[in-house]
Amino acid sequence: MTQLISDIRILDNLLALNLNVSLWSARRKMSQEDLGGAELPPEDLASLGSKRIADPENLKVFGTLKARAFNYLDRHGVRFMSGWAIPEEKAGEIVQELLNIRTEFQKEKDAFLACYDKNVQAWLEKHHQWGEIIRNSLVGPDYVRARMDFRWQLYKVAPLEQHTDNTAVLEAGLAEEVQGLGGTLFDEVAKSADDIWRRVYHGKTEVTHKALSPLRTLHAKLTGLSFVEPHVAPVADIVQAALLRMPKKGNITGTDLLLLQGLVCLLKDSVALVGHAQKVIEGYGPAFVLDALLAGPGVTHESDHPDGQMDGTVDGGMDDEPILPDISVVDSALPHPAIPSLGLW
Repeated sequence: MTQLISDIRILDNLLALNLNVSLWSARRKMSQEDLGGAELPPEDLASLGSKRIADPENLKVFGTLKARAFNYLDRHGVRFMSGWAIPEEKAGEIVQELLNIRTEFQKEKDAFLACYDKNVQAWLEKHHQWGEIIRNSLVGPDYVRARMDFRWQLYKVAPLEQHTDNTAVLEAGLAEEVQGLGGTLFDEVAKSADDIWRRVYHGKTEVTHKALSPLRTLHAKLTGLSFVEPHVAPVADIVQAALLRMPKKGNITGTDLLLLQGLVCLLKDSVALVGHAQKVIEGYGPAFVLDALLAGPGVTHESDHPDGQMDGTVDGGMDDEPILPDISVVDSALPHPAIPSLGLW
């Protein structure tokens, strides 16, 4: 198995971004007084829950905006320390998108606070029988304003090279964080591919061109972070080569769909993916990997149906994931002795 170790010098091309989004939950801790002084178990045995003092529906938009920011950074960066590592060359466009989200966050915050007293009163009326326990914990709009925020810090990271105490240099910990960045990136690719498989490709015999969108997004992430580890750029090349093979018009079916399904399953398996990327590094090229995904027995390319539609069966059923090729074995019977046997399916 190829070991993924990122070089400390990649910090020259990276910026670290830490995102802080503070949300107000509208929850307050229940007290014994809220329950009319009822006898309760001791605190080391059980604790009371919480109560809502405002309608949570009015706060959903802030959670949505936070998720939007996190998803955007996940699409363009890789998790690093307490935030993300992003390509320095993309910092401008990434910050611009965060500015757009922050502007929307502030607009929604102002609108929420402008109607805060009215919304709290409506919440009290909705739960009038419990009005007293809500009133006991009400807070003013200024309290809420101080607890809702959207901000970030963008900074350059550099290793500690000199210090009066040599232990501080030796045990700084940054090298270990950087070395694992390639592995983190491949883990994120695998997680994204698993989501793409479930949402877009699983069990399908036909997809539209919209199915290519998440793969293009993944390709853009890999391209932007290609310097993180030597195997990243070859993976980006494999994805790009697959996208270029797709027809320009019409739905995607048959061998083209099988190729995409095989690609997504390959992206889900970080160990196999690195192995295929290594073959690209060794000179076989992305086309070699893509052909491998279609080269084995058990793949049905032709239809038995009278209407000519391909049934998309892979090894017994479309619900099964394609078995990834083993490209580590060399078959001397092949015309070119340097080309490995793929052992597909």
